[in-house]
Amino acid sequence: MGELTAMIGHEPGADAPLRARRALLKRLADVVSLPASRINAFERAVTGDLLVEMLRLASREERRRVAARLAPLAELPNSVARILLRDEVEIAGLLIEQCASLSDADIVGCARDASIDHRLLIAARRGLSEIVTETLFSFGEMAVMEAVLRNPTARLSQVGIEAVVGLSRQSPGLCGLLLKRPELRPSGAYVMFWWCGPEDRRTILQRFAVSREVMQEASEDVFGMAAAEDWSDPVARKALQFIERRQRNRGAIAKSPFDSLEQAVMVAGRDGLTRETASEIAFLSGVKPLTGAKLLGDPGGEPLAILCKATGMSRADLTRLWRSMRRPETTADGQIHPDWERVQITYEMLAVDRAQTVLRYWNWSLSSALTPSLLRAIRDGEDDVVDEYSAPERAAMMVLAEDFGR
Repeated sequence: MGELTAMIGHEPGADAPLRARRALLKRLADVVSLPASRINAFERAVTGDLLVEMLRLASREERRRVAARLAPLAELPNSVARILLRDEVEIAGLLIEQCASLSDADIVGCARDASIDHRLLIAARRGLSEIVTETLFSFGEMAVMEAVLRNPTARLSQVGIEAVVGLSRQSPGLCGLLLKRPELRPSGAYVMFWWCGPEDRRTILQRFAVSREVMQEASEDVFGMAAAEDWSDPVARKALQFIERRQRNRGAIAKSPFDSLEQAVMVAGRDGLTRETASEIAFLSGVKPLTGAKLLGDPGGEPLAILCKATGMSRADLTRLWRSMRRPETTADGQIHPDWERVQITYEMLAVDRAQTVLRYWNWSLSSALTPSLLRAIRDGEDDVVDEYSAPERAAMMVLAEDFGR
């Protein structure tokens, strides 16, 4: 005590207090690092609080040394984790990359309070949980989202996947990364198809154009029940329309000026595709005009192949439909046009039942779920009115938002 009093007003050597500070920082870090057999949780917490107070005034190198010392710990005081995770990225990165004891709350707090460089390091961390990846996605930072999607140990929630699917419309580079994720479901892939490139579209059709055979077998007797009720239940009717084997709308023939779907396509191929003929082709194919317009207006052309295969039309009908829109079949040097070649390959690679699944999902999401209130919401950009549990409503919002110029 007398020695301390004697030091008051005394100018000590420049290095003496720094040596003492560094030694004390190291000792406190050592105490925090002791196993549970040597220190209880309360003692560790109190030591951590004192360490934080010193870290607040410590130099960059001192903070880095403490972070390196504490990174391997199986138990880290929350207060220490908080201050170090919000430090410069070179210091915080030691914990982000090496400390397995960080909780989801620790990582989410760092993601929210720190910089994009911190979030990039978090995105590459092993074993990210769904709550962490959702937080990282919420910032809308392309580099961070791509890093998360490339992380094979990260777990993605369906909410997170849907958010990235929606963002991929403006950032097509996300599509290929999404297609490699095991969490992606057909609903997201079918929606994303509309703005994907040719290779990604091919991947979607190969991976997600699934059969409905199991559903058809399970509900075979339900069709008779619904018919006995005169199809009065709209909920059951919409679901059975998705499941049934028949694609074409037989009832539309009686009201159509054409004798068959093939005749409508033949006339379109000869005279060109008019709005009226396009509507008739949609009705005869068992889809709504809005769906038909989306199919026929697609720049890539693959939806035409899906429409023809799903409805049982031939390759000749596909050719007529292609010509009806004055699409090129050959290049200037006489070679087959790559778009036309791709459409033909798409037609050949798909089985009828699988093509029907894709076509019906599109029709289901673009028409059956498209109520007047949802249509207004899409036009006005009111995303919050969409039912979060309805895959068709979310699909319609994402697909048609582009058509309304959003």
